[in-house]
Amino acid sequence: MSAFHREKVLSVRHWTDSLFSFTATRNAGFRFQNGQFAMIGLEVEGRPLVRAYSMASANHEEALEFFSIKVPDGPLTSRLQKIKEGDTILVGQKPTGTLITGNLIPGKRLLLLSTGTGLAPFASLIKDPEVYENFETIILAHGCRQTSELAYGETLVASLLEDELFGPMVKDKLIYYPTVTREPFRNRGRITDLIASAQLFDDVGLPPLNIETDRIMLCGSPGMLEELHDMFEERGFIEGSHSEPGHFVIEKAFVER
Repeated sequence: MSAFHREKVLSVRHWTDSLFSFTATRNAGFRFQNGQFAMIGLEVEGRPLVRAYSMASANHEEALEFFSIKVPDGPLTSRLQKIKEGDTILVGQKPTGTLITGNLIPGKRLLLLSTGTGLAPFASLIKDPEVYENFETIILAHGCRQTSELAYGETLVASLLEDELFGPMVKDKLIYYPTVTREPFRNRGRITDLIASAQLFDDVGLPPLNIETDRIMLCGSPGMLEELHDMFEERGFIEGSHSEPGHFVIEKAFVER
């Protein structure tokens, strides 16, 4: 277990029958960049049972936060969804991940495109002052099937708007764009279609995709990642990595759990 910190669960909130978030203590030596993930989980029969989870908390926050799907027969999430305040979780000591601003060529507009629990790394990034310093506009798009699944993101953005430090920056630069596919809502449709048709940009009153100014991060379902990857490459966008920054980056280490 030397590869893991043992952390105490501080709070648990169940947003829907299939989504929950939780906070935990943070070891003083645990350092990460906003947008990264770590292996987290539980000790089961003396062995670590872990999966990759993005930190939804920012690197300047004292506690760690995670946003998770509930999988009834999932080896980890079937157990993790039952945690309560005071329980112990394992947090890997070596965070990593592609969704960091250093993997992008400098630009003016940052698109954070997510589905489901893919919102988690962007919850961290929109609390990063450097993101607001480096980009003139940040668009956070979150696609879900039902409106109830948007609650975590809606609560997050609302709390940032009310924050003394982030409120002014968020009001000036962050555009939150939730969309659903299976219920009536002000924004309807899959993120892939909304980008391809430029409907998303029309809805927020901004110019369409522009390779000269737009930089993009993607996290979510495998289908969404594949479609947008191909779409962006067809338009000349180059995928970035730790070795070579690009126009867009994708987290490939995990998909919705």
